[in-house]
Parts: sequence; C-alpha cells; structure tokens
Amino acid sequence: MAEDITHLRTTPRAAAGTPAVRPADAASLIVIDRSGRQPRVLMGRRHDGHKFMPGFMVFPGGRAEPSDRVMRAYGTLPPHTERNVMARAGRTGAAKARALALCAIRETAEETGILFGAGDCGAPSAPSPAWRPFAEHAVYPSLEALYFVARAITPPWLPRRFDTRFFAADAAGVAHRLEGVVSAESELVEIGWFTFAEASRGHVAEITQVILDEVATRLEQGLERDLPVPFFYERRGRWLRDEI
Repeated sequence: MAEDITHLRTTPRAAAGTPAVRPADAASLIVIDRSGRQPRVLMGRRHDGHKFMPGFMVFPGGRAEPSDRVMRAYGTLPPHTERNVMARAGRTGAAKARALALCAIRETAEETGILFGAGDCGAPSAPSPAWRPFAEHAVYPSLEALYFVARAITPPWLPRRFDTRFFAADAAGVAHRLEGVVSAESELVEIGWFTFAEASRGHVAEITQVILDEVATRLEQGLERDLPVPFFYERRGRWLRDEI
C-alpha cells in the first residue's frame, strides 16, 4: 500500500482543463565510493541558467535516447534489477530495462566525464556521438554491477516531467575519467564526492534528499541484495511512497 510522504510539498494544480505533460523516460546513476571510512556519492551542481532545477546539486542523469537501446554492453543486469525495473511500468520489457541502465551510464559520462564499465574488452562501436567516448577509450559500459534503488516521477502540471529510474553502482566500476567535461558553461558546473551528511547540507531538492536517505538505508541493508525498491509519485495533490 502506498504511503503518504507528508514532508514533501505538493504541487499547485494548473488551471482546470490543462492536460498533464506525459513524463519522459529518464535514468540516473548514483556512483558510490566505498573505499574510505564513510561512503561518498558523486554529485554535481547544475548550471544556474537551466530551466529545470537551476543551481541544485543532483546525481548525473537525463532523458533516455534511442541509441541506448542498441549500444553494446558488457554483461547483463542482475536478474532482480531487471525484474524490478520492469515492474509497475506497463509494457516495459527486458530491452527497455537494459536501455534505461545504459542511459544512466551514458548521461554520467556526458555530464561528469566518468566512464563506467569494463576497460579490457576491446573497443565497442558507438551508435551515436554521445557514446563515442566509450569507443575512443575502449570501455564497454558494464551492466553487471548496476542496482535499481529508486524510481520517481516528476509531479503533474509541471512543464517538464521525467519518470526517472535511479541506479546505484560502486565506484570500483569506473574504467576511465575524461578531462575537461565539467566547466562553467557545461550542464554541471562542478562535481564532487560527498558523504551523505555533506550532500544533505548542500542545495538539494526535497526528492533528492529523499533518494539520498533511501540509498543510505540500502547501503546498510546491502546494495547488492534483492530488496523492494521505493517508488515516488504524486496523486491528487499527495506525494506517495510505494514499493516495487
């Protein structure tokens, strides 16, 4: 049964008769460095000029693209990750679950320069310019160590909406880091590795804070375990937390 999330603000409804925007499929990758005493998560600050969440600290991620469906990858998603991505998602099949995971990897590379994958398997072909860095640096995006940890749909009546699947992965899976991707004019103007406490003190949206809390709990329970995945959405002005 869905649970009310009372501490999240509701979204003002638009004028009567205004149709809600259909959310676009999107994905985000939460890269976690567990090599030190405290785990640290990769986050970046969005450019102040962006219409969507300007200046906020976010996880790298974005809208799914057609090339994500055809990009070759190393390995397959863990069975429970694939199953949970497909759950409560209409006609979403294994191919789309795979594409969403690859979207999270591609967006992370585009926004941070971090290529997550296997660097000893040769060079994959690039189905689009966005995937070219993986081909140039001989990195196959790797799916084996991606875990589905949350899903959130942007509230109705907002001009831009996303149905975002959040994946988590250990930073040990980072195969290469590109220089010069982050700058004052890029989508993320700065990136860094933050403890969960440090991230919570930053300029984060309420839903980002909720995801941070969920991931911190998931780490305590075991990132790799087959556990229920939280699903956040708004219905009739109420924020709800369900489980997949």
